[in-house]
Amino acid sequence: MRVLAFGTYQRHYPRNAQVRACLRSAGVDVVERHAAVWDDRRDAWSAGPATLSRLLAAELRLRTRDDGGADALLIGYPGHLDVFSARRAARGRPVVFDPLVSLYDTLVTDRGRFRPRSPAARALLAVDRAAFTRADLVVADTAAQAAFYEERFGLPPERLDVCFVGAEERLFGPGRAPDGPFHVLFVGKLIPLHGLETILAAARLVADIPFRIVGSGQLDRRLESAPANVTHIPWVDYERLPGELHAAGCALGIFASSPKAARVIPNKAYQALACAVPLVTADTPAARELLTDGIDALLVPPGDAQALADAVRRLASDRELAATVGAAGRATYERTASEAVLGQRWRAVFERVTS
Repeated sequence: MRVLAFGTYQRHYPRNAQVRACLRSAGVDVVERHAAVWDDRRDAWSAGPATLSRLLAAELRLRTRDDGGADALLIGYPGHLDVFSARRAARGRPVVFDPLVSLYDTLVTDRGRFRPRSPAARALLAVDRAAFTRADLVVADTAAQAAFYEERFGLPPERLDVCFVGAEERLFGPGRAPDGPFHVLFVGKLIPLHGLETILAAARLVADIPFRIVGSGQLDRRLESAPANVTHIPWVDYERLPGELHAAGCALGIFASSPKAARVIPNKAYQALACAVPLVTADTPAARELLTDGIDALLVPPGDAQALADAVRRLASDRELAATVGAAGRATYERTASEAVLGQRWRAVFERVTS
């Protein structure tokens, strides 16, 4: 089987790189027709006029390319506009769309970049609807997200599938246990989805436990009033993230109480599980698809700083519990989200649309 990864997708974004790796591990021949637009951007949603011009030029180039003899096309993140070019390049062959997010849900509902009824918001919703409805199959990262796509865009269940995100195993795997003082690690863009306010409030409640926040983004200024036990590192190269995880006493997921936060399991959660680092994250419908509280992670109510502080204190004061949760998290990862498991899952997705 040959799959063509097609479009302007961020080549090294974890979800995109992981899907290609999983397919190849399952014996699928993955070829690429890629036009670089987003690859040099840390945040694809901060595009300006120059990037938009590059995007339009890329879409025109992509429309002239054939499908490379592929059995099906794969559109990755953020490829909402690529679906239109893919339909032409596919020449009747199936187009599988792995959107990761809805543009409207991300930029309007979650990040508040545009007013809900503004022209920009209406345009984003129109692009969303066109992209989701023109694909032959839409793949969500959780069942909760698939249910949202079904309701929002009127997609029938047979045009939806689910594949967890996983982690890139060329980088993320168990390492040596931390030999320094216990500290809490959060890695990610500082956006509303992640619940930075909850993390900072929890840090104030356990002032003797260091918190290390790696990343930057929309909410950077909130760190100006961070407590003294919080260290902020604006950027760490992706290849260094496993070392950050291996040195941590525990890793944090996301804690916002928004509808979107309830539907997603972020990259950082899978990466912590793959590294056998105990994970603390919000107790949401999406998290419950993968995790069991007190077994392979500690789950706390979204937005509850006291519960997060209590969970961190439990792990910091009981290294045996931390080791047990970390090991169980790794076992859950191997059983449900490893490249071997997801490779077969992704292969089945493409066999389904090409049979």
